[in-house]
Amino acid sequence: MTCKHCQREVPDQSNFCNFCGGMQQTSASRGYKRLMRSSTDRKIAGVCGGIAEYFDIDSTVVRLVWLVLLFIPVPIVPSIVAYIVAWLVMPQAPIPVTAATVPHTTQVA
Repeated sequence: MTCKHCQREVPDQSNFCNFCGGMQQTSASRGYKRLMRSSTDRKIAGVCGGIAEYFDIDSTVVRLVWLVLLFIPVPIVPSIVAYIVAWLVMPQAPIPVTAATVPHTTQVA
């Protein structure tokens, strides 16, 4: 299987690329998304970033919708409670691994 991010060959059953850390789409994970808190796109706990990644939309839109729902007079407390519950229930997404650069040395004979 070829990594869709760095175009290197990775083992068929890998969930992540060994070189760039990009998430791979294996046969077991095709068509299946898991709702997780974002580890990279986070302001407080990564809940809005995780929801945005799940629905493939911009996280700013999710944050603005959450903010509007927060300031509507009736659901202030339910919005805060929902965020805290999502914070506790949603698992943390794994931190993507950046590709380590190894200096290439050449031997001169």
